[in-house]
Amino acid sequence: MTSRTGAHAVRAMVQLALLPAGRFAGAGSLSKRIAAPPNYLGKLLLALSREGLVESRKGSGGGFRLARDPASITLLDVLAPIESPGKWAGCFLGRPVCSDEAPCAMHDGWVKVRRDYLAMLSNTTLAEIVERSRGSDASPRMIERSFP
Repeated sequence: MTSRTGAHAVRAMVQLALLPAGRFAGAGSLSKRIAAPPNYLGKLLLALSREGLVESRKGSGGGFRLARDPASITLLDVLAPIESPGKWAGCFLGRPVCSDEAPCAMHDGWVKVRRDYLAMLSNTTLAEIVERSRGSDASPRMIERSFP
């Protein structure tokens, strides 16, 4: 339900949530950990920095780090600037008018899926993802216990 760009953004943000306090990670290092092209990831992280989610620093010891506590950053915060979840507000079948009063054939199911998906994005933080991944069978590219 999320684009490749959205998935890269979430995985990169989770990796940044794993950084020790005060540390930065370079786009090259992050790109290897999440299997994303480095230039593409650098541009993506700069876009997230414009949203106030990531802080960037140039030069030696620079790179990227979270600009806020991972417990305060939801998946919706990460995906909204990239995925435009508002596009989900329309009719699943593309009808110009679709409502409870004039539903399309998919309306009832779509309303529930959309509500549940947006609630999950709104209620899941980066800190929760990190915590849930510890002790799970998460891919090493997704979660690593320590960051060099």
